[in-house]
Amino acid sequence: MAILTVRNVPSEVHRALRLRAAEHGRSTEAEVRAILEGTIKPQPSVRMGDALASIGRRWKLTNKDFDALEQTLERAPAEPMRFA
Repeated sequence: MAILTVRNVPSEVHRALRLRAAEHGRSTEAEVRAILEGTIKPQPSVRMGDALASIGRRWKLTNKDFDALEQTLERAPAEPMRFA
């Protein structure tokens, strides 16, 4: 692991950092690591299939539910939009 030294941190920033660390129950150094990691690391993108599967699990949908939905769908192709 790399070591990072930050100099000339304003006292009010250091004080706020110590308070925030105490609120989260960690050391100031651990709080700085958490802030840097949360800010720098990219958030994983949500894939559409995973999001839909999650919704299905949350609502406890079954294959019967999807079959019933499929029967209500209109099979005619959609009409293209017309601009006057």
